[in-house]
Amino acid sequence: MRELAPGVHMLHGRPTNAINVYLVEDVLIDAGTRQAERRIMHQIARRAVRTHALTHAHPDHQGSSHAVCERLGIPLWCGQDDVPAIETPGAINNPRAPAAMRWFHRRFWTGPPHPVARALVEGDEVAGFTVLETPGHSRGHVAYWRESDRVLILGDVLSNMSLMTGRPGLQEPPALFTPDPERNRASARRLAELRPRLACFGHGPPLRDPGRLAELVARLPGAAREQPAMHFAAPTDERERAQARVSGR
Repeated sequence: MRELAPGVHMLHGRPTNAINVYLVEDVLIDAGTRQAERRIMHQIARRAVRTHALTHAHPDHQGSSHAVCERLGIPLWCGQDDVPAIETPGAINNPRAPAAMRWFHRRFWTGPPHPVARALVEGDEVAGFTVLETPGHSRGHVAYWRESDRVLILGDVLSNMSLMTGRPGLQEPPALFTPDPERNRASARRLAELRPRLACFGHGPPLRDPGRLAELVARLPGAAREQPAMHFAAPTDERERAQARVSGR
C-alpha cells in the first residue's frame, strides 16, 4: 500500500486506481468487490485494523465488507441512510441497470449483508476525520474530511477516471448508478468548497489540485432537489427497523 498523507494509505488494486480501498490509521475505508478479499487481507495482514467504514452501499465498495469484518472480528460503520441496504438481503440492487449487469454484480461483486454497529451522521469522527453527509450517488453516501491538512476521502461523489474506459479525468459518476444526480451535484459543490489539498476517490488516482475540483463543479448543470434518493435502499419499514436496531446498540 502507498502512503498519501500522514496515517492515510491507499491499498494496491487491480487495475491500479480502478476500485480504491483506504486504510486510515486503524480504520479500513471501503472494501472493493467480493473478489477483493484476498488482496485486502494480504495488504493489511501486519496492520492493527479495528474498524471498517464505508463511503456508501454499492457492490464495488461493500463487496468484501462482510468477509473482512468476520475474519478480523471488527465492527462495520456506514452512513445512516445506507444501513438498510447493508443489512437487508437483496437490497443492494440497481433495477435501472441492464439485466446482464445486475446478474454480474450479484454473481461476482455484491457482498453478503452484514450488521452495522454504528450509523454515521454528519459531524461524527472517524480516525481523525469528520463525517460529511453527501447523498445523491446513494441515499446514505458519506465523505471523510480532515481539516488539519485538508485531506478528503469522497467516495463516488466524483470520480477521477472513467468507469467505462479506464481513462483518468475528473467527472461525475455515471447517471446509471446515481439515483439522484442533482443531489449528488449539490454534494460535489459542497466538497469542492472545502478546497482539499488531497482528494481521494473511490475510482481514479488521488488529486492534489483543489482548483480542478472547483472548475469541474462550476460546470455541473442543475440544482439540488430536497427529496432524498430512494435507490439502493430497502423499503421504508425495513429502513426504520434497521435504523432502530442501530440506534439501540
